[in-house]
Amino acid sequence: QVQLVESGGGLVQAGGSLRLSCAASGSIASFYHMRWYRQAPGKQRELVAGISRGGSTNYADSVKGRFTISRDNAKNTVYLQMNGLKPEDTAVYYCNAVSQWDYWGQGTQVTVSS
Repeated sequence: QVQLVESGGGLVQAGGSLRLSCAASGSIASFYHMRWYRQAPGKQRELVAGISRGGSTNYADSVKGRFTISRDNAKNTVYLQMNGLKPEDTAVYYCNAVSQWDYWGQGTQVTVSS
C-alpha cells in the first residue's frame, strides 16, 4: 500500500507562484503515470497535469504554459510548479499514482486571491 502526501498549497495573490509536492511512501518508479487533479467547490475533479514513467507530460489546456509537472524518482516525489496563478486555479489539488491500482493523496488547498 502506497501513501501519497501532498504539500505546498496555500494562499497566494493572482500572478504568484506555488510549488506543490507529492511525496510517496514507496518507489514511484514503477507507476505508469503520476498525475495532479484539482477540484473546485461545486465542480467535478479535473485532470491538471500528468507525467508518465518515461517522462512524457500532458496538461489541461487551462494550465498550459503556466504549470510544469516533474518527478524525482530518487526522492519518490512529484512536483507541480504553478506560475501565473489565477483566481480560477483555486481548488483542492490531489496527487494520483497509477499502477495496477489507483492511489490518491488527501489533497492540498490552493487559494488564489484577485
